[in-house]
Amino acid sequence: NISAYPNAGLPNEFGEYDQTPEEMKVFIRDFIESGFVNIIGGCCGTTPLHIKAMAEAVKGMKPRTKPTAIPVTAYAGLEPLMVRENLNFINVGERTNVTGSRKFSRLIKEKNYTEALTIAQQQVDGGAQVIDVNMDEGLLDSEKEMETFLNMMMSEPDIAKLPIMIDSSKFSVIEAGLKCVQGKCIVNSISLKEGDEEFIRQANLVRKYGAAAVVMAFDEKGQAETIDRKVNICQRAYDILVNHVGFLPEDIIFDPNIFAVATGIEEHNEYAINFIEATRKIKEACPGAKISGGVSNISFSFRGNNKVREAMHAAFLYHAIQAGMDMGIVNAGMMEVYAEVDKPLLKLVEDVLFNRSSDATDALITYAETVKGKGKELVKDLSWRNDTVENRLSHSLVRGITEFIEEDTEEARLKYPNPLSVIEGPLMDGMNIVGDLFGEGKMFLPQVVKSARVMKRSVAVLTPFIEEEKSISGSSSKGKILLATVKGDVHDIGKNIVGVVLGCNNFEIIDLGVMVPAEKILKVALEENVNIIGLSGLITPSLDEMVTVAKEMTRRKMNIPLLIGGATTSKTHTALKIEPEYTGAAIHVLDASRAVTVASTLLGADTNASSNYILGVKKDYNDLREKRARSGGKTKKLIPLDLARQSKYNINWETYIPPKPNFLGVKKLSLDIEELIPYIDWTPFFTTWQLKGRFPDIFKNPFVGIEAKKLFDDAQEMLQTIKNEKWLGTAAIVGVFPAKSSKDDIIIENNGEKIVSHHLRQQVKKAKGKSYLCLSDFIAPENSTQQDYIGAFAVTAGLGIEKYVALFEEKHDDYNAILLKALADRLAEALAEKTHEIIRKELWGYAPNENLLNEDLIKEKYRGIRPAPGYPACPEHTEKDLLWKLLNVEKEIGIKLTSSRAMYPAASVSGWYFSHPDSKYFGISHIGADQLKDYSHRKSWTSSEAEKWLARHIE
Repeated sequence: NISAYPNAGLPNEFGEYDQTPEEMKVFIRDFIESGFVNIIGGCCGTTPLHIKAMAEAVKGMKPRTKPTAIPVTAYAGLEPLMVRENLNFINVGERTNVTGSRKFSRLIKEKNYTEALTIAQQQVDGGAQVIDVNMDEGLLDSEKEMETFLNMMMSEPDIAKLPIMIDSSKFSVIEAGLKCVQGKCIVNSISLKEGDEEFIRQANLVRKYGAAAVVMAFDEKGQAETIDRKVNICQRAYDILVNHVGFLPEDIIFDPNIFAVATGIEEHNEYAINFIEATRKIKEACPGAKISGGVSNISFSFRGNNKVREAMHAAFLYHAIQAGMDMGIVNAGMMEVYAEVDKPLLKLVEDVLFNRSSDATDALITYAETVKGKGKELVKDLSWRNDTVENRLSHSLVRGITEFIEEDTEEARLKYPNPLSVIEGPLMDGMNIVGDLFGEGKMFLPQVVKSARVMKRSVAVLTPFIEEEKSISGSSSKGKILLATVKGDVHDIGKNIVGVVLGCNNFEIIDLGVMVPAEKILKVALEENVNIIGLSGLITPSLDEMVTVAKEMTRRKMNIPLLIGGATTSKTHTALKIEPEYTGAAIHVLDASRAVTVASTLLGADTNASSNYILGVKKDYNDLREKRARSGGKTKKLIPLDLARQSKYNINWETYIPPKPNFLGVKKLSLDIEELIPYIDWTPFFTTWQLKGRFPDIFKNPFVGIEAKKLFDDAQEMLQTIKNEKWLGTAAIVGVFPAKSSKDDIIIENNGEKIVSHHLRQQVKKAKGKSYLCLSDFIAPENSTQQDYIGAFAVTAGLGIEKYVALFEEKHDDYNAILLKALADRLAEALAEKTHEIIRKELWGYAPNENLLNEDLIKEKYRGIRPAPGYPACPEHTEKDLLWKLLNVEKEIGIKLTSSRAMYPAASVSGWYFSHPDSKYFGISHIGADQLKDYSHRKSWTSSEAEKWLARHIE
């Protein structure tokens, strides 16, 4: 859009830019010389003269060479689903299916579409990658119901982001659905059962609508049961679709029919083998096509026996995926991990699946009678204890078992020539398996942290002997990495997780902890001769401290890679602020899984790969800086502060009467852990462990559900210990004060003294008629006759945590140390939630009859807000100084502020209370130079002070 080009003259009265044809010609040349290969021109002001100028600008230039595209299967809702090799298996959610879910069927029959939508949302939250919708029910108008429900789904972005599988045995229903969905959906299904002509007609319509298609192994003779029939039908369909209809091979999904085994009918005994072998042959014969199937069909003979069905699904899916199965409709609640199926049961199941003996079905039925109705029972199998010590160590590492690690390590020490060889041999072999499984997405972070706990305990047994032999220097680790949370910042859960994951991949980690000054970081780095320095930070001022470290490394002529991570960090900030200050490589790392890849590349044996990677990062960051420079350093279009203030959120203060508090002043609250547990929001807890999904639906996720449940159970056990043994101290202090607003400031009265709280206003350009928000908008202005009020709070659930974290670390138990910190954070947020409820219902009392469930509190269905300094609505951290002064926080409840205004203990929350019913959360993304100057003046700051504290928001 040439109108956004920064040097195009002055804006007209509408804030738009006008260009002459000659200016446009220059601009186009500039873009081409900058490396752009395609130009599309057009706007309401384009004239034939402009078009001519564009043509002249590109005269004589060679068109680009069209690159050869590598076919990739892709589906899409509002967001794409790219089916690459590392995706492994696509889970198709099946619960929005009237034939598969009694609840969904009932809701559709009752026309209760709103609640039916929640089932679709639950599938999204549970990790489904595609949503199957089926309305085939005799008493329903299937076409109308499909159209109605899909239209409603498409109006919900959180649901519509996933590709839809339109599922029906009637093509008229499928076509009705195809008219409703955007993106690239999947039709389930078409087949040759009515002959070539009808198959081609349906396939042409599917292609016309831009969909992919599931093709059943079904022809005029019926469903294919044998390998040859399955393969022949699919080959025939493939030939028609690719060579006659024009289908792309990657848009074809074959379903070679999964039928039940162990039915007692001999002809059925080969059904699992037939599907698996047919899958392998179809993938070879029909390149590019995908394979799907309904997995639960395989176990219909054992309906009502969840344990056996779960084992059958796990085993069948394991072997089918290896043969080439790409996706399937799977009941997430009946998914078991193949490696965790009881070995005796697994043997019986695989005997049936592969028809290994004539009595395989009878043997499985006999076993099934002993566990009828059971599912996912934990049976302690110690048969692995009879294996070699190497395999026992590997087993313990992969499964996170600490029970036998000391005795197995000692046995290995006596067996091997020296203790170091135990580390470099069986222990590293086991950890390499862990690293590979994590990298492949087959292990999840909680499992990896447990593996690290096992490794550390084993190394602790060996360390005294290694030191005695003075051979520690002989370690064959991949490299030494120093990690530190920078000066002024106390948050370290993310850093600790990164350290654990890197340690699991054979890197030696030196963790300096939190609030580490630059001098100490670099001193230790040089003394220990580390290969990489990793810096972490959660709060905005940490960004400046990272820049300081980079500058000092340059001054000292250091050249080791500098990794940047943490919640406030970003690739953009690293490219613009940190990397230019360091002569070596400064690289932003998004999360723990990326850290392994980056560190392995940087310190790998292939020095060319390492050099090329660093050069690639530097070029990427340089391109980002140049792009920003071409835009005049602006990535957001801002409006002047005066205009933003004129478009503030308007409240009629003549008709609204602010509620008078039942209490004014400051008050400490006493709440114990037991009172807080019901207020915990568990979803962020799983996010901390990099397990994606909303609680409690995450437990149904076929990929992370099992590990999420194990983690949750561990958390419940620790919560009880925290409560019973009083591991953590809690404290809370609140205050309510008279207040008025003055432009973007809030003037607070406290014991006759007027204290000013300073706030920022949105400036990023919005659609016409939208308000530019500032928190002061929700407080009555000075010229109003109304008396308004504001509240303040500070709470912590981390008092005394250091003692117990240290105890876990002494035992080399990172898992429980991280678990405790994560729980302390959740309890602090729960304490903030409970305290806010007390304010609303009692102390301020503007919602005395409020009666909300915890899920309503999590969704913030209450009146009012509690924005926190340092977070989106009031992102400037030094405003905490005012809170601490108002409430006398440090003296009264012991929460301290660091030099960067991080709260210590880290499990603490603070903020403001607003009571106006229109008050809402919002974000301040970027501010202009005019607001930066205005804010500096209001705070009595120098420009450099303002830039330091608002670095992330300066545009």
